Amino acid sequence: MARVKSLHIKKGDVVRVLAGRDRGVEGKVISVDTTRSRVFVEGANRVKRHTKVVQASGRQGTTGGIVTQEASIPVSNVTLLVEVEGKKVPTRVGYERREVEKTRADGTTYTGYRNVRIATKTGEEI
Repeated sequence: MARVKSLHIKKGDVVRVLAGRDRGVEGKVISVDTTRSRVFVEGANRVKRHTKVVQASGRQGTTGGIVTQEASIPVSNVTLLVEVEGKKVPTRVGYERREVEKTRADGTTYTGYRNVRIATKTGEEI
């Protein structure tokens, strides 16, 4: 069984590609593969897949053809972007434990802690 790593990039983050043929492309992360440490970025590393015609019962058969879709990129080849004064700036990710109010099932509240991602460039929560 492969070890699942925790990555600093999450689904929905805006990133910039640092290496490869799509270097400089900015896009949103579609999905993250933690077992292989790879991410799928919208508009980057697009490849063509040839699909076969599938004959299914009824009208459910898929038509064949060439489909263009995103392939994965190593997570080390992307950097997170944050908005600073209307510009997208690359940043690293830090973590901080913040005190929060939590509520129990019976309605009582208590103070607890939770980890939040911090943009090291700005110090703000991502």
